[in-house]
Amino acid sequence: MDTSPSNPSGVTGQLCNWIAGTTYSHIPHDVIERSKYLILDGIACAMVGSRLPWSETAANAIIRMESPGQCSIIGWQDKKISPMAATVLNSSFIQGFELDDYHSKAPLHSNSLLLPALFAAAQAGTADGRSFSGAEVLKAYVVGCEIGPRVGLALHGGDLLSRGWHSGAVQGPSAVAAATSSLLGLTPAQTESALGIACTQAGGLMAAQFGSMAKRMQHGFAARNGLFGTLLAREGYTGIQEVYEVPYGGFLSCFSQGANFEPKSLPQELVSGLGSQWEIEGIRVKLHAAMAALHGAIDCIEYLQKTKPDLFAEENLHNIEHIITKHGKAAYEHGGWIAPVDKPLTTTAAQMSIQYAAAAQLIDREVLMAQFGASKLNRPELIALMAKVQPQHDPAIDAEGDSLFTTYVEVFFKDGTKASYMVPAARGISPPCSNDDIVDKWRRLVKDVLDDERRDQIEKMVLGLDNLEDVVELVQLLEGDVECPIDG
Repeated sequence: MDTSPSNPSGVTGQLCNWIAGTTYSHIPHDVIERSKYLILDGIACAMVGSRLPWSETAANAIIRMESPGQCSIIGWQDKKISPMAATVLNSSFIQGFELDDYHSKAPLHSNSLLLPALFAAAQAGTADGRSFSGAEVLKAYVVGCEIGPRVGLALHGGDLLSRGWHSGAVQGPSAVAAATSSLLGLTPAQTESALGIACTQAGGLMAAQFGSMAKRMQHGFAARNGLFGTLLAREGYTGIQEVYEVPYGGFLSCFSQGANFEPKSLPQELVSGLGSQWEIEGIRVKLHAAMAALHGAIDCIEYLQKTKPDLFAEENLHNIEHIITKHGKAAYEHGGWIAPVDKPLTTTAAQMSIQYAAAAQLIDREVLMAQFGASKLNRPELIALMAKVQPQHDPAIDAEGDSLFTTYVEVFFKDGTKASYMVPAARGISPPCSNDDIVDKWRRLVKDVLDDERRDQIEKMVLGLDNLEDVVELVQLLEGDVECPIDG
């Protein structure tokens, strides 16, 4: 049986050969090292996200509809479900509170895609008598971190977001199919089928951000669909060939319709620098509990608060007349919507709102988990300040090129005073968080949900993942119950 992709010289064929042929030894040491810290950040997000009110709603629904299985639910003791269901649910936990990683040029959340699917694939493999080492999982994780962003770059990065697509949910099935095909050792031909099956399930509407719980789960749908494609392809089920470049009904031809660029898509971005230029270097770790496009506004206001303490003192906030924030098109379309005055904000909507993030930073001087608890949302003084925040799309920012996160903030006071600041990128984007920053974030996030002994065990196992003989040992450590970290 031929194990080669249908067209080895095409971009899909080149991807498939690279995915199947990449070994742990091909990956530079610094890439492996960074991946361990990124995984630790993903696990931190999963632990604090596993018992949030909307996470419990999802878990209870899925446990009710699913028969018992072999795969763990993070943060839930003695509950196991099927690989697909566990992938969806654990992904929704990682995406549960807008604390998880993102790619700075091709927006998607790699941990919420890759970790649930890889953990489920590893646990499902035990039924066949297999085990997967930490090194095998790291290799597969890095492969997924390569493919997801490249699919986004082929669609002009943030352009999907500006057109209303949930970009990570569109790119995600490819990332997961690639990672799980790598873990399970699929041939190039099988990998092509896995990608073809995954891509035909891609989608995700960004309108989910305005209040639905489903926004938390859309990366989970993508992760499930990528794993589903891999498991089908492993058994010989065939998918779309040359799925990225086929002109009629292909992935790039369909998802590039309506693109704001010419050419509409850039197929060579899928393979340019493959194996030498590592997209994991573009993955960023969040320092605020909000959608990434909001971070620039938060940082601008924080800078003004520190440099002009009297002007931005709490007792002077009522003297603010209005605030203008300026953004590139993708950031504006994603977060610049105006909150309706006639209905209360949900946590999801607040975490997607430039207005809310700016007002919360002004009042609370931080935008962390507590700012989105039930007792903090819809405070009259915060809602009043939100109404003064006027997000704007500034085409000049788009003209600067790599400007997805460039943000200008101008604060106008009633006495005619004006204070302004600009950041080309928020903290955590440029420069990226260091590995020490990630460990610090991990310890701060799990402080109230894990005891010190369990925290230290998980941290040691993740940062030594390349020496772990069976990754299921780590997954089992994540099963125990945790507490909800916010007021519901």
